[in-house]
Amino acid sequence: MGDDEHQHDFQEAGSGASATYPIQCSALRKNGYVLLKGRPCKIVEMSTSKTGKHGHAAIHLVGLDIFTGKKLEDISPSTHNMDVPNVSRNEYQLLNVDDNFLSLMTNDGSTKDDVRVPEGEMGKSLEADFNDGKELLVTVINAMGEEAVVSYKEAPKS
Repeated sequence: MGDDEHQHDFQEAGSGASATYPIQCSALRKNGYVLLKGRPCKIVEMSTSKTGKHGHAAIHLVGLDIFTGKKLEDISPSTHNMDVPNVSRNEYQLLNVDDNFLSLMTNDGSTKDDVRVPEGEMGKSLEADFNDGKELLVTVINAMGEEAVVSYKEAPKS
């Protein structure tokens, strides 16, 4: 047995925090987050059906995709586990709007240039307010490697 058999090449190691974690379906709550059909969603409606002849209560979940706003539904036995996405919200100071991307300043002073201008009315009013010279704080939601602007507000005058 040569030593070269035991050489492993580990390219990448994450922080150990996975994109999702399991939780029993019956422990989910309205306004919480859950993965429906592989998409991170906010639960807007839940209903429980009676236990059937096979003995499991089924939970009917309705959620809105936190990035696209699309409505998704799923039915799961209450005793089964569902995946819940790790969702984080961060506030950044808006530095610039360039070619449909926002240039944001993080808390440690570095810049972040990979967040898209939000679609629709919010994106238009954000750009208009920025072009009017207002200092803006942008709230970005992050889940499963995707990011999107969920809101923005004028920075408090110091």
